[in-house]
Amino acid sequence: MCRRIYVSQSFQELAESFSFAEQGKVDDLGDRLPRYNGAPAEVYHIIIQDNARQGDRSRPAFAIARWGFMPTGMDPRRQAPAIVRGDTMATHHMFRDAYRSRRCLVPVSGFIEWSESNQPYAVALKDRSTFALAGIWEVWRHPVGIDIRTFAVATCAPNDTIAAIHNRMPVVLRPEDYERWLSADPDPHDLMKPFDAKAMTMWPVARRVGNARKAGPEILSRIDIN
Repeated sequence: MCRRIYVSQSFQELAESFSFAEQGKVDDLGDRLPRYNGAPAEVYHIIIQDNARQGDRSRPAFAIARWGFMPTGMDPRRQAPAIVRGDTMATHHMFRDAYRSRRCLVPVSGFIEWSESNQPYAVALKDRSTFALAGIWEVWRHPVGIDIRTFAVATCAPNDTIAAIHNRMPVVLRPEDYERWLSADPDPHDLMKPFDAKAMTMWPVARRVGNARKAGPEILSRIDIN
């Protein structure tokens, strides 16, 4: 589930939407934004707060990361998880350290979810504003010695909108909860709950969205499935 996300803004627009995060010298990803059909294994902007290294001096900042969680020492031939269950993240050996100290925001305009009949649906906020998914991040060292930041998106039970097509949904954070999710709080488990269904909208899109090379804005156009 949730193996596609989209960002309909340029990086500068994204940075304005999340103005509390420092831009630094982060790569703006050039012509890869806007991105209308983002898949795992691609690189994205996330927002991190490196509490472990910087302590009380840490501040939210944009960073570049590859979608697919890879802890240190992971065999690169293994499939990197793009999503992680929020209800087991605190105890699972692969994710618990990152959950305690390396959480992130994943800024998006929306995401794609598939029904049991394999019909994809685009999901967004009704006001079409950019929002943040809850994630965790880790740095994986490539065998040639290059450090690569990676991330996964947390999931929870669905709200009434998503429940019509799937039994899980990504954790959508409220803006007032961004600070706590990024903080040194070791267990903000109460934030991993279904987002208000009344604030979200969902519509069917063409099945070709499953092909990540189909990346134009038309991929998000509503289709008639009746």
